[in-house]
This record gives sequence, structure tokens and C-alpha cells, in this order.
Amino acid sequence: MTPYKILIVDDHFVVREGLKLILETSEQFQVVGEARNGEEAISLIDEVVPDVILMDLNMPVMSGLEAMKVLKSRNCPVPVIILTTYNEDELMINGLALGAKGYLLKDTDRDNLFRNIESAVRGETLLSADIMARVLAAREHQVPAAAPQSEEPLLTEKETYILQCVARGYKSKEIAYDVGISERTVKAHLTNIYNKLGVDSRSQAVMTALERGILQI
Repeated sequence: MTPYKILIVDDHFVVREGLKLILETSEQFQVVGEARNGEEAISLIDEVVPDVILMDLNMPVMSGLEAMKVLKSRNCPVPVIILTTYNEDELMINGLALGAKGYLLKDTDRDNLFRNIESAVRGETLLSADIMARVLAAREHQVPAAAPQSEEPLLTEKETYILQCVARGYKSKEIAYDVGISERTVKAHLTNIYNKLGVDSRSQAVMTALERGILQI
């Protein structure tokens, strides 16, 4: 099996080296590049062609969010997993809105790191329970209470349940098993959800549904 190629973007050498050491314990991953800021990362992407980018938020020259905006404007297909700390909830929410495929605390364990990368490669968003709790807590202070929904719900009951599962970090296969449908049908439901919410990713769907009061997690 060809290893997944990883680009690590963080201005701290110790963080980059630590992640590199962990990733190199598995033949499934290969670190193909390191960058100290978003600008360096953008210049490296075409050269190293990563499968996943591990991106810090706070960096000099160009932050992780700024880099993600540039990548989005260029329709870059490489999924981004944000590296975050315990005091960056607002930045983390902004990253979610930009389509980040996952969030990792910098002290995450090996299994969680690998699981997030594998999900990102599959095009899925993995939102751990602790990350979702922080997003929801931050939203309570930032977003006004949602207006009451109309008599005609935007999402069906099944679509809402599937999106709740996504917000809790469930994979399509796990949702399919839980609901009693095929994985292909789950993906069809997700496409309908995206169209109804006017988004194009799982993370954006969750964020939009939270803002509109559709999800109560």
C-alpha cells in the first residue's frame, strides 16, 4: 500500500518533529514536507503533492486560516486538518467554516492522529466529542439564539439524524449500520443536506446547521 503523504505546517520545530516521529512509526504515512507558515505551505503543495495537510492556526507571515482561504480560492483538493490548542476556539470555528476536515489538539495521541488522517483522506470530517463540546460552548457566546423554525423543517427527520451523527464524528459506514441503510444511501442523504444548506462539506454542514438551530447536540 502506498503511504499517505503528509505536509506538516507549524512554526514550532518541536511540534513538527514530534508529529513526524509519531507518523514515522507507521508505514501507512510519509512526511513529504514541513513548513513554518502558511506561505511556505502554499509554495510547497505543488512540489510535494500531499494527501493531507496538518495545519497550525497561529503562525507568523501567514496564519493557517489565511492559508486555508488561499487554498479554497484555488480550489485545492488537499484536505486540511487543523492543529489547535486549548485557547483557540474562535479560530477553530472559522477553520470549520472554511472546510477543515478535522481538528487535533497538539497533545493528541497516536491513534487519534492516525484516525483523523485516514478520515480526511476518505473525504470525511472527524469531529471528536471534546472538540464539538468546545465549538458548541463557543457558539453559545458568539451566535444569537436561532429564530424558531418554520412549520416546514428544512431537513427531514432522517437527514437531521444523519447530520447529528456526522457532528459526533461517526463515519458513513457507522451511520449506515446504525440507520439500517447502505453507505451509498448515507452519502446520497449527505448530498441532499449539502444542497439544502448551501454548503459543500461535512464540516460546513454541521456549522450551518448549528447556526440555524437545526442541530441540538
